[in-house]
Order: sequence, then C-alpha cells, then structure tokens
Amino acid sequence: LLLSIAVRGPRGYPRGGTSDEGGDRASGWMTTPTGAPQLFALEGSRPLAGKIADALGVELADHREREFEDGEHKTRPLVPVRGRDVYVIHSLHSDPDRSVHDRLCRLLFFAGALRDAGAGRITAVVPYLCYGRKDRKTKPRDPVTTRYVARLFEAVEIDRVVAIDVHNVAAYQNAFRCATEHLEARPLFVERLVDAFDEEAGVAVLSPDAGGVKRARRFRESLEAALGRPVGQTFMEKYRSRGEVSGEGFVGDVDGRTVLVVDDLISSGTTMKRAAEASRERGAASVHAIATHGLFVDADEVFADPAIDAVWVTDTVPPFRLGSEAARAKLTVVSVAGLLAEAIRRLHEDGDLVELADG
Repeated sequence: LLLSIAVRGPRGYPRGGTSDEGGDRASGWMTTPTGAPQLFALEGSRPLAGKIADALGVELADHREREFEDGEHKTRPLVPVRGRDVYVIHSLHSDPDRSVHDRLCRLLFFAGALRDAGAGRITAVVPYLCYGRKDRKTKPRDPVTTRYVARLFEAVEIDRVVAIDVHNVAAYQNAFRCATEHLEARPLFVERLVDAFDEEAGVAVLSPDAGGVKRARRFRESLEAALGRPVGQTFMEKYRSRGEVSGEGFVGDVDGRTVLVVDDLISSGTTMKRAAEASRERGAASVHAIATHGLFVDADEVFADPAIDAVWVTDTVPPFRLGSEAARAKLTVVSVAGLLAEAIRRLHEDGDLVELADG
C-alpha cells in the first residue's frame, strides 16, 4: 500500500509528468468527469478568464469571495461542483489590490473548498506562475521556492497545473508531483510579427542571457519558418548577484537588422534595456523587446528609452504598472485566451496537448 501511494502520489494519481507522457490517462487512474468544463475565475483574473470562457462557449461559474475585517477571507463556489471537471483561472502576480501571496492563498483555499465540495477533477490554470525564478540554489542555504509552491498545490489536492512560459520548464515539471502542462506564447507572437517586418529587412533573435538561448533558438526557428527566410541568432552575457547585473559579452551579428530580444518576462526592464543598447551600439536598425509576462515593476523610464522601439507582451499579466504615455505607445499586448481555451477543451476531452504545447 505504501509503495502504491509513493508511486501514484496525491489521491492515487501518478507523480509528475505531463499528459503527453501518457501517465495519468493511459494508466486509467484518472477518469474524465461528465458534463461541460466548469470555469471559475478569481478576482483580478476575470478579464482574461472571460475571454477564455467566450472562446469555449461557456459561462464563468458563480463564486463568492468575502473579506473579513482583519484581512482574512473566504471563497466558495455558488454552484454544485460534485463530480465536475473544474478549471480555476488565476494568474499569480501582484496587483494594486492583492500581493502575490494573497493571490496564491486565495487560489489554494478555493481549490480546497472545491475538493471538499466533491469536484471530480481540479485544474489550476495559472497563466503566470509565481516564484518560477527561484527554482534552484544559487547561494549556500538558498531556498528552492518553486518546489515549495508545488507542495502547496499538492496539499489542497489540485490534480493538474497549466502554466505558460515558466522560467525553467524542467524545474517546473520536476517540482510538481501532480500532472503539469506547459504552453508557449511563441506561436502567438510569431503570427503577429510576420506582418510587422519589411520583406527585405534582416532579422535577428537575441537572448539577453545565456540561460535563455534555447528559448531564443526555438523562437528563431518558428519565425524563420513563418518568414521563409533566414533569421539570425545572437546572445548576450549576463550575470546577476545581489541585485546587480553585469556582463558585456555579445555574440552574433546585428548590424542593420531588426533585433528581437526574447525573454520569458520583463520585471524592471533593465535586462531588456542592456540588450537593446548593446544591439544599437553594434548597428541594429531597430529593437523589439518580446516577453510573455509583463510585470513592468518601475519600468516606465526604461521603456521610454529610445533604444527600444517596441515592447510585445501577452495578457497573462495586465500592464497596469505602465503609466507613462511614452511607454504605453510602444506596447502591443497579444492575448493568450485562445491558447488557454483550446488547452482546456483538449484536457476536458482527454485529448492530446503535444501539438499545442510544441506550438
């Protein structure tokens, strides 16, 4: 019995792995609840969730979030969930009303309430997953916070987690013992970028650090296939310690080209600014900063810099922190609603996500 629990993990489901590995479905341990998928959206995530629901042709299920005087809260579904296939949509970033930790707690507590109410299967759809950057030890006695967050998800018996462009895919997949699905916004960006460049203009994809080279290479391959012509690839050296960024090495040719600086997220924007300025110094004709998650913490001044011509992000995080007109004039937001809707549809029907995940 103990061996069976160790292998199967929480609630008897297999530990780790994604649906394309066949684990949870092929084994027969997880069955598909009947009826249409049931979508909930916690406060702060309803605009994106509404688009997802529209794409699926369903309505968001009713729930109530109640605040107590001392800052505590409770959240409960207002509709029956017993035996249903439930999807809770909530991006785990801070906003003017709630901290990252508050949003995380609300998601966990609501998932626990759904489990207690008899939900058949619970999927947490977290377009932006918090603490994804702290996925390994970089200094003695460092925490591995990604793994601790995963344990919290498992504690409330969430069956599956769906995220978009996490910082480190391998760390994300290894941290969770429940099923994980990882989606990429790359095809969405490529589809929009194809029409943004002159047919004769040279294009290069730049990774602002060595750790993102693989991400940049995949982006370059997709863009090259869409454009039908060669796209260059470059990368820049970067070291971060005690909040200070250093490293000046630059590999690749950007002279006269449109440079796409590709990363998973933009926080303060200093990494993008460094890459843009280095590209300009080497003769780049224009620079586009591209990232799935736009956190934009104190980034107004950075993106007002003339070194950056355009900023592309998705709506996994609303760009509420960008206040200046100069910064907003450069911004293009690409929606991930259709991508997430299709993922939910396939998961509900026990379909295959391999093609969707690979873009």
